[in-house]
Amino acid sequence: MDGNGRWAAARGLPRVAGHKAGVDSVREIVRTAGELGIDTLTLYAFSTENWLRPAEEVGALMTLLSWALNKETLELDKNNVRLGAIGRLDSLPKAARKDLDEAIARLKKNTGLRLILALNYGGRQEIVDAANKALASGAKALDEDAIGRGLYTADLPELDLMIRTSGEMRLSNFLLWQAAYAELHVTPTLWPDFRKPHLLAALEDYQKRDRRFGGLSSKA
Repeated sequence: MDGNGRWAAARGLPRVAGHKAGVDSVREIVRTAGELGIDTLTLYAFSTENWLRPAEEVGALMTLLSWALNKETLELDKNNVRLGAIGRLDSLPKAARKDLDEAIARLKKNTGLRLILALNYGGRQEIVDAANKALASGAKALDEDAIGRGLYTADLPELDLMIRTSGEMRLSNFLLWQAAYAELHVTPTLWPDFRKPHLLAALEDYQKRDRRFGGLSSKA
């Protein structure tokens, strides 16, 4: 979900205004994904590198996280959404972690879309944590299965589509292991402007792809 700061700067607003505007996009995209019957939607909300931003902005982001969780949980519940989180969650501020845990507990019995928030998340860090988990369990050698079992996403389906907003042509340390054969869709649209038509366009683009996974074309 990239482009919040640029969206705010273009309007002469503080960066936090862009982050807050992005919540509206989250609401619409989550609602649309649920309506379409998508199984799992993962949103990159806060990276391990984001701690390097000014303390004022980091504090505002954590406050916004708590605000959004408290504000949106009722609608998520009405729409049968389950909530989860991945990342090094123990390093989140206590207040934000408490609100996150309470929202997850409230929505755990739902059976619809699984909404996963990536918080204090880094793809490289996830792989390191998975390797250490395997070694701690007594593994003498590591293979793909051992790493896979230790990933934060071990209980989630394979990643099919990664959407990058704001036109940046990089993964930014997001789901690096999982993205090995995922389809990528890059849009110049900034996240606060990203709405249902943009998601539908990304899905239509995805449907046109020939997913070979290193083999021959299924259309040959």
